[in-house]
Amino acid sequence: MTDLLTPEEAAEQATATTAPNGVRYATLGRLDSPTTTPAELTRLVNAVPASIASGLSKHLYFFVPLALSGARLAGEDSAPVAPFPVSDITLIAPAYSAALVDKAICHRNARIAGEEYVFLSSRLHTDRFALAFEFFINVAHNFVDTVGTPTAFADLAWQQVVANVRGETSMDAWEDRAAAQGKQIPDGDSARIRPIQATGGIDEKARSDFYAAAFSDALAIYLLSLHLDFDYADLREREYPLLAAPALAERLKAVNRLFPANDGYKFQILYRRRS
Repeated sequence: MTDLLTPEEAAEQATATTAPNGVRYATLGRLDSPTTTPAELTRLVNAVPASIASGLSKHLYFFVPLALSGARLAGEDSAPVAPFPVSDITLIAPAYSAALVDKAICHRNARIAGEEYVFLSSRLHTDRFALAFEFFINVAHNFVDTVGTPTAFADLAWQQVVANVRGETSMDAWEDRAAAQGKQIPDGDSARIRPIQATGGIDEKARSDFYAAAFSDALAIYLLSLHLDFDYADLREREYPLLAAPALAERLKAVNRLFPANDGYKFQILYRRRS
């Protein structure tokens, strides 16, 4: 079996690179994929607008073959969706191993010398879309955790809620939106419903959570659109209804106004004609 590394050992064996936009990243081991060539990774990382990259100065994105959960390796994940214990450790496989794939996680976080390292399991993502979206989701959440949600975006998102626009961009946004409105999600609408008490009033904590979730989602989708073309329907999940396309377009345009694309990248929304 491949010798596993701690996050600290992995960091010592790799040299970090700073993309033209200021985002720091590194690679380790054999990634063996057309989506992880040096040129492809540079273009992927540099898709993040410089105005967003400035809020990620304490983060480093590490593309590795597999990032592993110590709990899974120890066989502690027998439950279908077992939460990882607080003591769960992160381990890095510097080479792909079929025996380790089932123990790998899309990403794992580690704090090293006061900085946040995000280890991305590149070999779990076999196409450009999957790897890019995983990277951008992490970038978006890291940025929101550091900087917060812009007021202009929050105002727009809540206007859509008040207008009863259908759907949302993620399970978290869907649940937080319902909780913010004091509504109960019907049993058939979610495979993992949190208990939500119908109050009829506005829950400010849940509304703040909704703003953060909705902005993280919109930011990740916006970044993905700068890097490659994709069909919005590809983001659909069964657990909740997807946000109506015109409403998403409004959110993405708001993000673009706040964080314009870097030179060499273009933001555009194309609508498919119905036959």
